[in-house]
Amino acid sequence: MKTAFKGYKFTKAVWMITLLFFGVFKSKGQQHNPAGSGYVPVNGLKVYYEVYGEGKPLVLLHGAFMTIEENWGQLIPELSKTRQVIAIEMQGHGHTPYSDRKLNFATLANDVVGVMDHLKIDSADIAGYSFGGEVAYQLAIQSPKRVRKLVIISSTYRSSGWLPQIVAAFKSMKPEYLANTPMHAAYDAVAPDKTKWTMFLEQMLAFARTPFDMGDSNIAKITAPVLLISGDNDGLDKIELMKTYQLLGGGVSADLSPMPISQLAVVPAQSHVSLMAQTNIISGYLNGFLK
Repeated sequence: MKTAFKGYKFTKAVWMITLLFFGVFKSKGQQHNPAGSGYVPVNGLKVYYEVYGEGKPLVLLHGAFMTIEENWGQLIPELSKTRQVIAIEMQGHGHTPYSDRKLNFATLANDVVGVMDHLKIDSADIAGYSFGGEVAYQLAIQSPKRVRKLVIISSTYRSSGWLPQIVAAFKSMKPEYLANTPMHAAYDAVAPDKTKWTMFLEQMLAFARTPFDMGDSNIAKITAPVLLISGDNDGLDKIELMKTYQLLGGGVSADLSPMPISQLAVVPAQSHVSLMAQTNIISGYLNGFLK
């Protein structure tokens, strides 16, 4: 496969890099059975969720095109040792059926609130990866009382938070590039209607190409403690990431002023996908921060 792409050829290597951005990471963890699962009718959609463990609730939001198992399979067994973990599959993902309902972050965040209401959870810690991190930011902005602590993994609240080559990759992505990938296999394994695959991709790719900006002022108003986790080479613009951390109260000299309630972790030698494979590192950061 070779296609013109911003002055160079869209070779298999570039294709794989683009796939990696979308979170193509197949969990190699052992299969695990949830203590509970089901569908919640909310905003014209039946949203699928799974529950693991007991304790303070932690809601997990997956990356684009992924399922709960793909994104969180390695982490759930560790996180659910001490917490009640609620993993959600968003519109069109995994068990949650495809819908022609217009995609936007506000509606997706409201879907999460709907699941929390169904489970009688007034507030929870929220962790989102990539696309799920964008939804998590929106949730903290529009429903601040529902969020105790916020964990954002390799994600941003505006398009310019990604490096230019990532933004350019969005513009050239086509549904056929994702055929016969681990994401496609995972979709076929659990989707209520396998025939919706291409429609689902077209919807998500159109959404991914749409510039977004949740606003510096809204990020600065987030009162919940926030943990930002990024791989040093995960496609995020690190200058923009540092600006985000400053909006959250970080980037100070803690020897001369109080330690900020929010935290920033940049993990060395990690890409967007390999970061999620660092189970011990990610679970260590989450457990330490959420305590």
